[in-house]
Order: sequence, then structure tokens, then C-alpha cells
Amino acid sequence: MENTFFWGNSVSSMQTEGAWNEGGKGPSVYDIRPATENTSNWKDGIDAYHRYPEDFDIMKDLGMNMYRFQVSWSRVCPTGDGEFNEEGIAFYDQFIDELIARGIEPMLCLYHFDMPLVLAETYDGFVSKKVMDAFVRYGKEMIDRFGDKVKYWVTFNEQNLYSTPMAFEIGGVLSEDKSIDRLYQIQHHVMISHARIANYLHQTKPDDQIGGMIAYSEMYPEKGDPRDVFVARKWDEFINFNLLDAFSGRGYSKEVLKYIEIAEIDVTMTPEELNDLLQLHSDFLSFSYYCSGMISHEGITEDTPPNYYLSKGEKSNYNIPETKWGFGYDALGFRNIMNKMYQRYRLPIFPVENGIGRNESWNGKDPIKDEYRIQYHEHHLRELFHAIEIDGVEIMGYLGWGLIDIPSSQGDVEKRYGVVYVNRSNHDLKDMRRIPKLSYQWLKNVIQTNGEELRG
Repeated sequence: MENTFFWGNSVSSMQTEGAWNEGGKGPSVYDIRPATENTSNWKDGIDAYHRYPEDFDIMKDLGMNMYRFQVSWSRVCPTGDGEFNEEGIAFYDQFIDELIARGIEPMLCLYHFDMPLVLAETYDGFVSKKVMDAFVRYGKEMIDRFGDKVKYWVTFNEQNLYSTPMAFEIGGVLSEDKSIDRLYQIQHHVMISHARIANYLHQTKPDDQIGGMIAYSEMYPEKGDPRDVFVARKWDEFINFNLLDAFSGRGYSKEVLKYIEIAEIDVTMTPEELNDLLQLHSDFLSFSYYCSGMISHEGITEDTPPNYYLSKGEKSNYNIPETKWGFGYDALGFRNIMNKMYQRYRLPIFPVENGIGRNESWNGKDPIKDEYRIQYHEHHLRELFHAIEIDGVEIMGYLGWGLIDIPSSQGDVEKRYGVVYVNRSNHDLKDMRRIPKLSYQWLKNVIQTNGEELRG
């Protein structure tokens, strides 16, 4: 499938599977989070553990030829670092076979924020080298088990988020210590985990491909003020290019390393770890894209770590429309990012998440008329094809996010991204029936024609 353009769907395990206490699965940090007034708990998802063949049939009908899914670490290794759970591994083995039988290429993601609870409680997550080692052990086991059938791999979902204050929440940290030193230690442990797993894949499964993945939101300077331009560039360097450089075999950004030295950041990087990093290379670079924003130097002081610039200086972009969640609707920013990544690194680019979340309800009879979703995907796909045909960017495919409705990243089922409605609410599971929306037939036509109408 070397020359195939991939069309597909991306999800995480905790937003889809449910079955939180079935099949020998151990608890993750998500399993203990309670529902709130506006969010669900994490115990049910869309019941994909039991219903995935139905969802795969939907994807096949749409014409999709790739599905990016996540293995739940605690389903295949209940404590995160003990014995592997053969029942959990058998589940994913069958899962992968069912995809392949339908002509859908599996892309496997190893971690999407759901730290096994034992590792979070015992070691405070990715702050610890013990957890880094446990993750590498788990990742190598998944490669050994599935690497002959799964040809495309991602280690961490949106890995650059570990360079931001979100690192503590998504890195399995339960303690209150959220110092800048610990943030950099988490960032480093996650990167070394990625490097060691990618290097192992290249050594043992040379026909497989792996790439780093980041969440890329274009951040424009608020004004023409050089100080706004400076903080926007520095944010890009510390959050995005630092990782992209490492993914591409260049090691960490010199600017970031100099900052660690000047700011006297206490982070342990062993010579062995840095050597592993220099052995790293990527077969592609992947990213999620939803929105863009703006950043101002105002509010950012000289002693503000660049990793915190956005929390101090982010502004709404008044030049583009926004969703109710503050996501700026910017298809040209999507094209710009693909150019920034490709022209600098000359590696194939793969957008593996894109979509628009909206509150939607079903009347029990008529398809949801989501013209806004059609418009969103149409605009972004037009810019993707412009990047290919006008700018010369090599792009592997286009994966939407949660194209069969799933709970949002905050657990809000009512924030929906799908072209298929799943009949449940935050507090009522109902029948979880799958109902195509108006956008379903539009997307089906786009995929079956390989985007022909959008290429002009």
C-alpha cells in the first residue's frame, strides 16, 4: 500500500472501549474519575469493546482504509509493569485481524494519557525513570506481538503536550509537585521512551513505520509588535520544533538546551539516554490539528518559562470564527503547518486528527443535519490538497477524529465530532445505536472519489 492515500478515523481506548473492569483489565487513572454535571465517567465509552465489529463495518462502508486506535496499557498489563494479560492481548489480536479482513490498515498508538493506576500511585507517572522503563518494556512487547500485522505505529498521542503544564495531568502525576524541573523531567522521559521504542521497531521490524506525533495549533503574533513575533516564535521552538528536531535525528533544540542550562533546570539526562535520542529517526511526522490562536507578549515576564507562554499570553483570534470551546476555525493554518513541517524536515506528513466538535441531539427519527461539519472538513481538505499540489508537500493521508461519536477529551459526550451519531448522553447510556448524520454520505463520496472534487 506504499502509494495509497489513507482515509480514516482516530480514537483512544478510554473514549471508545468501555469494559473498564472486563477481560482482566487493570485500572487506569481515568477509571477512578467520577462523572460531573456536564461530563460522563470513563467506564463505558461507546462500548466499542463489545461493538467494534459494527463500527468497523461502518468504516468499511465509508471506504476508510486506515484506523488509528490505541492499545490500553492497563488492559494488556494490568499493573503497568507486571505480567502481561493474555486475554487483553488476545482481544487486540482479534481486533487487528477484523480490521485487516475489512481492508482497513491498523495504526497503533501506545499511549493516550491513560496511565495504569498502580504506576501513577506508586511512582507518580512519567516523572520516574521506573515508569519510563516500564513503558518501553510494554511498547517492545506490543511490537513483538503485533508488529507482523501492524505496519504503522505512534508511541504517544500529542507528545508535545508533555512540554506544557498539561504534562502532569496526562503523564500520570498524582502528587501536588508541579515544578518546572518535573515538567522537563517528564518531557525528557517521554521522549526517551519514544526513542527507545522507535529504535527497537526499526531494528526488529524494518518494514514497519513509526513517527512522532504532536498537537499542532498555529499561534500567530497578536500584532506586528516584534515582541509578539518573538514570543510566538519561541513558543513554536520549545513546544513544537524541539520535538520535531528530536524525531528527525537532530537531538533537542539548542535553544531549549541553553535555556535548561541558564535557568538551572534540574533534569537528569544520562549519556545513554542522549545517545538513544541521537539514534532516532522517523518514517513520517504526524500531528493533530483543530484550531489556531494568537499570542501576545503582554503578561509574559522575563522569568516566565517558554513552556508557560500560552497560559500567560494566549488571545482569541478575532480574524477567524471560533466554536463555543474557543477553537479557532482556520483551514489555512492547517496548510501552513504541513508546510512548516515538511519543508524543514522533508519527511512524509500525516495529519492523524482533525475535526469540529459541536453540541448535537437526535430527535429519534431524522438524520442530524450537520452542514457545519461538511463545511469544516471540506475547507481543511481543500487546503490539504493545495499543500500537495501547489506547495509540494508529501502527505500520507487524512484521519478525522472520533468520526463515530465518542466522549470528548474532557468526558463530555455532548461535544460530538462524528459523522455517525452514537445514541447516548453523559448520564444515560440509552441504546448506543449508531446513526449516520448528513455528513456521512458526503464523507463517503469524498473517500470513494479520493477527494477528486476538492482538488481544484
